[in-house]
Amino acid sequence: MPNESTTSGNYHYGAKHFETRKEFYKFLIDNKDTLITQKKAEMKRADCPVIVKTVLVVDPQKADAVKADNGTIADIANIDALKVIAVINTTNFMDSHMDVHIPGIWNKTIKDNKMVMHLQEHDMEFEKIIADGDQLKAYTKTYKWSELGYGYEGTTEALIFDSEILKDRNRYMFGQYAKGWVRNHSVGMYYVKFDLALNDEDQPNEYEAWKKYYPQIANKEVADEKGYFWYVLEAKLIEGSAVPLGSNIATPTQSVTAGKESVFCQACGHEFDYNKEAEMSLGFVNCPECGKAVAQCDKEFRVIDFSFIRERLKKEYE
Repeated sequence: MPNESTTSGNYHYGAKHFETRKEFYKFLIDNKDTLITQKKAEMKRADCPVIVKTVLVVDPQKADAVKADNGTIADIANIDALKVIAVINTTNFMDSHMDVHIPGIWNKTIKDNKMVMHLQEHDMEFEKIIADGDQLKAYTKTYKWSELGYGYEGTTEALIFDSEILKDRNRYMFGQYAKGWVRNHSVGMYYVKFDLALNDEDQPNEYEAWKKYYPQIANKEVADEKGYFWYVLEAKLIEGSAVPLGSNIATPTQSVTAGKESVFCQACGHEFDYNKEAEMSLGFVNCPECGKAVAQCDKEFRVIDFSFIRERLKKEYE
């Protein structure tokens, strides 16, 4: 267990500050039921750095007109719909809410809730809906962290939205996705089953939870620093939103080529046949020359630099 600090304000929960870790732990235990009730009463919105695979659905007679003059975006005037596959949330990661989503968190809600929505910036208005109903399929899939661009060991269960975005439904977000400008998503959810894990042998129940779930956390350094987390076993999924990038995220490099079999790695300039390389996940392969990730988007191809994910995580938890 980490040494206690005697620095005032080093431990805090919201506006409450504590002199030592022991005092902080006592507050969590004494107020656990109230804290759980408060968390359940509010919708949680959790950002997630994501990988987006965009598949363009176009009139075959217009396929040659998809590529824009600058070689990076599609001419959306010739596109009728977009098929977007996005990672909305990941498990086994300690987020800024001090939550660790446990694999299986979405099983019940995906089965029971058929009214999930793909929204613009968590705004539940008709004009802000990107996709729902028959145009949206939510499911989970397990990936290695490395497949999603993270440098962590182990795996994560990703919540994925497979959305068909119609131009007439939300023209603004249709354009944002078509131009490759949507790189971040956030889940809107309610807590259903969760509890406290605490790195304190004097609290047997919470310490047992710590020992059970701590080994699967990807960013253990955050759990070590905080000394506690909320492990979330079940949540009710309401929506997943496209959200702007935070100011601490470097823009990923992307390039688009329409209707070609060859792809070019923007990182090193190497040209190669996408179809001859083994896919990593979600339509991605590694460049055989430099190892950078290259994404296939139907007849489009994008090169994505995942370093922005790692930079965001470093700055978020400094």
